[in-house]
Amino acid sequence: MDTGWVAGASAAQPTGLGSEHAVWPGRRVVAACFAAFTVYAAAMVFTGHADGTWAVWAFGGYAIATMLMLATRSWVLPLAVALGGALVAPLVWLMTRTAATAEVLVIGRAADHVLKYGTPYLPPGQLTGWKAYNPYLPLMDVFGLPRAVGIHGVLGDTRIWVTITTIVLIAAAFVVASPHRLRDCPHCRTRIAGATALAVASPVIAFPLALGVTDPPVIALTCLALAWADRGKVVRAAIVLAAACAMKTTAWAAVPVLAIMAWVQYAPRAAARFSATALAATGVLVLLAAPEAMATSTDVKAVKDNLVDFPLGLTKHKTPAASPLPGHLIAGLGTVGHDTVVVLMVAAAVAFTAWILLRPPRDARAVAWRLAVGYAVMFVLDPSTRFGYFAYPLALLGWLALTKNSSPERTVPPPQGQLLVSEAAT
Repeated sequence: MDTGWVAGASAAQPTGLGSEHAVWPGRRVVAACFAAFTVYAAAMVFTGHADGTWAVWAFGGYAIATMLMLATRSWVLPLAVALGGALVAPLVWLMTRTAATAEVLVIGRAADHVLKYGTPYLPPGQLTGWKAYNPYLPLMDVFGLPRAVGIHGVLGDTRIWVTITTIVLIAAAFVVASPHRLRDCPHCRTRIAGATALAVASPVIAFPLALGVTDPPVIALTCLALAWADRGKVVRAAIVLAAACAMKTTAWAAVPVLAIMAWVQYAPRAAARFSATALAATGVLVLLAAPEAMATSTDVKAVKDNLVDFPLGLTKHKTPAASPLPGHLIAGLGTVGHDTVVVLMVAAAVAFTAWILLRPPRDARAVAWRLAVGYAVMFVLDPSTRFGYFAYPLALLGWLALTKNSSPERTVPPPQGQLLVSEAAT
């Protein structure tokens, strides 16, 4: 079966199949991005705690990167400075000089609990504070296993493994989205390295990675699933997305949207194969990561308390994720306000479902756009929301910008005869 790549392609030697490279932003555009990142970091400096620590390092890195983009012709140096200031320096500082963030503590405790009891969720009687809750699905707790098995220091810190995993997955997503095989196209190799660096250096990824927030690997897996789906590899896309779904419930929204895309672009059988694989793989991964999570009625209650009630603000101890967005403000009016938010979220879900059914996405780019809109609306209405959740729609928009390709052949392979002619011409 066609892989979507053509051997022997290069920037100076177009092939006819996917010969157009993805659009790369110009120097002034990247400089403007770094300038906007600088302003964002400056605004975060006075927030205090780990957020403020990240902002101090990131402000310097982004500011210098902006000047280097404008004053030099180098791409490597500005990207390296941005990465160093926005990710490497604050990550090392926070891991070695400050106390672990709440996310790191939760994942570490959950991993330890899995090793001892087969479930990452504390029973209801031990949920004595908001940090006792674990709103993640079991596969997320794999990042806490190094510390749980006795590895200390930087190598035992959850953040280093989340960061490495995220970078590898983002690079893999760009590799899959590349129009040419890497071994045959120096231009694609260079561009993938640059796109990965730019994506990881952005506050959308660097900020949560430095603080140990768990969204980046889920975002990276979603982008990788989109890339595989765009190539028609629906089973691979389903397995990748299943890993994200086994980490965090926010990834679940992508399953029906990608299934509809597979139905429209490929065939109903492809949609069925995608859906079945995604659901089965998610279940297997969850079972392997937490074999005892649903063993007894007490465990079932613990799962509900941690995964459903706590994120929705229905528990005694509330999540501190309370950014002043409409959902949180309305829910704060009392029982009527909370019920109103629930009704609004249900109405938004119905409207989103109608949108993707009446105007189904026909390719992975359309899926990314619909998910970005859906996530943005959901996070605006969520009663327990925080601004950091908007990393999902922003990352998807960034993915669209960095993978834009003017070649229609990249996602719709030509007939086999045309492919053979193109390959022979190279």
